Amino acid sequence: MEHNIIAIPMGDPAGIGPEITVKALAKKEIYDVASPVVIGNKGVLENALKITNFELNIHEITEVTEAKFEHGTIDVISLDNINVETLKIGEVDADCGRAAFEYIKLSVEMALEGKVSALATTPINKESLKAGNVPFIGHTEMLEELTNSKDPLTMFEVRNMRIFFLTRHLSLKDAIGQMTKERVQDYLSRCDEALQRLGVEDRTIAVAGLNPHAGESGLFGNEEMDELTPGIEAAVKDGIKAVGPVPADSVFHHALNGKYAAVLSLYHDQGHIAAKMTDFERTISITNGLPFLRTSVDHGTAFDIAGTGIASSVSMEECIKLAAKYSKTFYLVEK
Repeated sequence: MEHNIIAIPMGDPAGIGPEITVKALAKKEIYDVASPVVIGNKGVLENALKITNFELNIHEITEVTEAKFEHGTIDVISLDNINVETLKIGEVDADCGRAAFEYIKLSVEMALEGKVSALATTPINKESLKAGNVPFIGHTEMLEELTNSKDPLTMFEVRNMRIFFLTRHLSLKDAIGQMTKERVQDYLSRCDEALQRLGVEDRTIAVAGLNPHAGESGLFGNEEMDELTPGIEAAVKDGIKAVGPVPADSVFHHALNGKYAAVLSLYHDQGHIAAKMTDFERTISITNGLPFLRTSVDHGTAFDIAGTGIASSVSMEECIKLAAKYSKTFYLVEK
């Protein structure tokens, strides 16, 4: 059976990315649903195998058409951009920052050329990127620029709960300032489109409340009355199945139990806490609004444990599986 080809940029060579990559690809269940190819460095992967005590073959290729996609063998397009002999695992390094960016850049190029169906990304380090003069602070900003996309939309999935974010990395005060009727209406439309591209049929989206009890008709704040509710009502007029604001202390529970297809979280921690308390390791990030599907682990490079072999690969495994699951439907919708 043929499976969709999933590109896995290896991440920061000094972080846990290489370790969780080889651990994940040691699992037969990954090859049962996907055809993975690593974009990285052969020497770093070989070192990761020694660290994790796995015995797998590293098959270096130059094109995806040369890949074997066989359990027990890791297909890798290897870039000669890191010196394994001098690599210091667990430390910020400019060369590692540049290398991580180059893995992502090549993966994006392959996706745009139709050589791979999706990207499943591993952790990169902001300090290493900065040290390497890479002009981006993270994956989302890189992908936005490399694909000429505007304001990609982040969605978390954990178990059967999906969470979108109205705002991302802002202070809470600044985030509240962006909770306008127009932004709520626009984001609900974009969330609906993203769910459609992922093949979700019943696309009821609940908007989380900001204040206790969603403001209780103005008793605990007016944001719900002045901005959120009008934005939801405008989206409903546009044909979007949106409800709320639903008190934030219950909306995620209801979504987890199937009442809503997704929740529009108003700010970073509101949605992150709900997802990670549900299952930290299985919380996967999906970037919508790109010309291709991208999933990502939702943790960092973990320099404190890099090189020890103890990093869990559960999140990486789920990341690849989710890329395989959605990439088929994603492209059917696109066509």
